[in-house]
Amino acid sequence: MLVNFNQVLHKAQREQYAVGLFNALNTEMSRGVIGAAQALRSPVIVGTAEILLPFSPLECVCDALKYMAERTDVPVVLHYDHGLTFEKCMEALKLGFTSLMYDCSTDPYEENVRKLAELTKIAHAFGATVEAELGHVGDNDRMEEDPSAQDPSAFYTDPVQAKEFVDKTHVDALAIAVGTAHGAYRFTPKLDFDRIVAIRHAIPETPLVLHGGSGLSDEDFRQAIRCGIAKVNIFTDINVAGAKAIREAVQAEKCAMTDLMNLQVEAVKAETMKKMRLFGSEGKA
Repeated sequence: MLVNFNQVLHKAQREQYAVGLFNALNTEMSRGVIGAAQALRSPVIVGTAEILLPFSPLECVCDALKYMAERTDVPVVLHYDHGLTFEKCMEALKLGFTSLMYDCSTDPYEENVRKLAELTKIAHAFGATVEAELGHVGDNDRMEEDPSAQDPSAFYTDPVQAKEFVDKTHVDALAIAVGTAHGAYRFTPKLDFDRIVAIRHAIPETPLVLHGGSGLSDEDFRQAIRCGIAKVNIFTDINVAGAKAIREAVQAEKCAMTDLMNLQVEAVKAETMKKMRLFGSEGKA
């Protein structure tokens, strides 16, 4: 069933588990993620991000995922992640995405507030929910070229500012910067768990989101969820799992598309199920 954040994240927050967002760019990844949700009776958030559109156009991803979501009996949020432009966010809403993240985190604070307040009002009129980012989650791909990116603490989310931000924008979920980074980690991440707790206390009604989840240790995930994280973003881990299955099949001289498709589905499904169990969302549909 197709739902938005409000039908899955508030329950997760109350019961101290997290719902995973798994970006899925083709039919095989989509089948793997939604198949995992069905197998474990878990709610799931699935979608794409603006940075991934060169690999799979927005309308193609939406059509495939929306079709599958409407035909399953577990809650599925169709999410447009890291929207970088107002125009693309509007396109996602018109296509039928039930939630979106408008990423204005690198803008000045007041501009971030203005843009999110405007888009949230529009999205709510569509029946969709909105995620924002306050502070800035780093990018592992920049670590070597920009040594200052190795210390992300200057961009961490401030709990007091988080409350002001949510009060002004009325966003439905907040991605916070607490030591994670996007992509594959080159350095061991150090999460500021005390900061997660402080933000949770500052905005107790707003679900918190952890970006840059791929590559964290299992205990990092468990502790972050205990501290108040209700949504975790995953892409790299399932992307690598699908690619590894294909590579191993080709090495075994199974080179036809019909050889590779189901292997990718099963690899993505297995990795997604692993994360769902870790996040505690199994059986919560």
